[in-house]
Amino acid sequence: MFYSEYDMFYRIPCMPSYGYMGYGSKVTYKKLEYALSLVKKAVEGEKEDELFYDYLISVAPTKEEKDMIKSIRNDERKHFKMFRKIYKDFTGKDIKLSDKVTFKKPKSYIKGIKKALFGELSAVEKYRDIRAGLSYRYYRDMVFEIITDEFKHSGKYNYILNINCCNMNMNYNDKVEIDSISNGWILY
Repeated sequence: MFYSEYDMFYRIPCMPSYGYMGYGSKVTYKKLEYALSLVKKAVEGEKEDELFYDYLISVAPTKEEKDMIKSIRNDERKHFKMFRKIYKDFTGKDIKLSDKVTFKKPKSYIKGIKKALFGELSAVEKYRDIRAGLSYRYYRDMVFEIITDEFKHSGKYNYILNINCCNMNMNYNDKVEIDSISNGWILY
């Protein structure tokens, strides 16, 4: 097939003409296999995450904080169900979960909240790659819902950090250590 100069420079290669704005297209800029491997990794960490959230709920100092963390935990349960559905729909297989789960308690409640906050932000980056690898709008919309929930969770964790750290004297060891922030965050 011969492509005109316009086609070569202004159209997305191999993009079928059906589907409004490319929805329904089989072409994505990330690979489905990679997206499904990230889904599998997310679900495999489900039990450890559950233990972590239950621990934070048990040590949260106020009912307000306990309720916030419970709502986050419940959202995470919903996310894992959605991810399991995505994986099963694409592969026809269930994700096998390990019976042996290791859980390391954080050194303090504040350190646990900080770990949870940066975990949410790190998850957004992974889930963005999952979304990019899915070709059907239905599944992309599911992952978009998960991503927006993660942003909501990070806001709640920031609030919890604020009411715990800024309204009382913080122990020096509980302050955010700039050197410990990972995932390529740019510090200004």
